Amino acid sequence: MKAIAYQTAGSLDRADALMDVELDTPAASGRDLLVKVKAVSVNPVDTKVRRRASAEDGQWKVLGWDAAGEVVAIGEGVQDFVVGDQVYYAGALDRQGANSEFHLVDKRIVGRKPSTLSYAEAAALPLTAITAWEMLFDRLKVSTPVPGAAHCALIIGGAGGVGSIAIQLLRAMTDLTVIATASRPETQAWVKELGAHHVIDHSHPIAPQVAELDIGQPAFVFSTTETQLHVADIADLLAPQGRVGLIDDPAVMDIMPFKRKSASVHWEFMFTRSMNETADMDEQGKLLNEVAAMVDAGKIRTTLTEVIRPINAENLKAAHAVLESGKARGKLVLEGF
Repeated sequence: MKAIAYQTAGSLDRADALMDVELDTPAASGRDLLVKVKAVSVNPVDTKVRRRASAEDGQWKVLGWDAAGEVVAIGEGVQDFVVGDQVYYAGALDRQGANSEFHLVDKRIVGRKPSTLSYAEAAALPLTAITAWEMLFDRLKVSTPVPGAAHCALIIGGAGGVGSIAIQLLRAMTDLTVIATASRPETQAWVKELGAHHVIDHSHPIAPQVAELDIGQPAFVFSTTETQLHVADIADLLAPQGRVGLIDDPAVMDIMPFKRKSASVHWEFMFTRSMNETADMDEQGKLLNEVAAMVDAGKIRTTLTEVIRPINAENLKAAHAVLESGKARGKLVLEGF
């Protein structure tokens, strides 16, 4: 089968950073589905792994943790999917990725593709939707108010993949006021289009901008990027006993400023369930089915902003470059081999 892979971790400017290769088609067994991949999207995790993790000696490492496609074979432990099912999912970090014609994935973390979306539109959603949902409802518990706080959530990095779906989930599933940050005219317009009530600029201090809104101190802050740059501002603007969540990888982050407000700090890593095979691992499949139902009901929409065809090394390099520039808006998808 065709695949895009590499052997040695490093920067994108090398000829062998990502390569078109031929690999054996895997066989489904146990709980696995074999999916014929129709579309994949790129996420920051793809670029981080490419820079840091080499393949085992003599092997190839395949990236890609967002996919949509068709089930072509099932393992003996699968009863709830059949050949021909259209699916979407985010995969597992400790297995080969989906940048290949065929891909094995545990059925517990797979959802049925929204019927109203194309494969490309669906591939934009899984990883970011799972990340946003788990952070908002499992970690920050935004459905449980913070006493005395403004009934409000601030999303730092609102125009990125996770921010784009988090805004929509908050608007569709809660009555919280949503503040999103974006620093360029096109990204500010994007987050407004997705439903943010207020937009502020994270390239300037954010606490004074929140104060100027005159709506009180937010109960919740969800930081999706460059959290270490905003810690002091978050501690200042957050309501006492508020909740803070982050998903990025600060080299160093001092959370002591949160102590005076008894704030809780939460990390979300959507691969935790699959890497540890947690008892509730199948919640991700259920979650994706709920997201699909919301899409098909018109309550939320895909965050797809660009499609590149076909899926090959050259185009995947271009997609990685966009993510590494820090200027991505919504989700970038590659479609078709």
